[in-house]
Amino acid sequence: MIEQSDSRPDDNGLLNAQVREAEEALNKLGASDLELAATLARVLGVVASEAARTTRFARALAKALTPPDSQTAPQPVERPRRSRRAPGVIDPFAVFAETGETGLRSSLSELGLEQLRDIISEHGMDYDRLALKWKGPQRVIDRIVERVESRTAKGAAFRGRPEQSTLRHDEAAGPAAEDSSK
Repeated sequence: MIEQSDSRPDDNGLLNAQVREAEEALNKLGASDLELAATLARVLGVVASEAARTTRFARALAKALTPPDSQTAPQPVERPRRSRRAPGVIDPFAVFAETGETGLRSSLSELGLEQLRDIISEHGMDYDRLALKWKGPQRVIDRIVERVESRTAKGAAFRGRPEQSTLRHDEAAGPAAEDSSK
């Protein structure tokens, strides 16, 4: 039986009635599924014991069992993150894919410093938080080209190149062919 010394007698009567209802429900369930009833009784016993022992757990349990309508704390509204910078004028990855490094450098050199910073910001290329502070456009261009090349090459070891696989196949066939001809 659960003891509550700081509660009023009316509360104890209500609690005793609720415990009897729970006991009756478990007994009814036990008539059809004894294993489930026994498992539920053990779970409820462990939860009640822990709530009686740990105030923090009891508060967390009460909060979790409170319907969402009656919780007084307003739910935080998730706002989409807004960038303070405009989107980049060009997509450096697309330009690099079409024209390579020289084409990318040429396209970037036509842009102003703020437009280059917009590209850096949009694509998360300021990993050390320095590029947006640089005053010279050439350093920013170098950063963009370096990041585009790095991200484009990422995973290339797993993709393989067709000319390499053909070369390896030919090299493998070469010695075998020599051995069979001897």
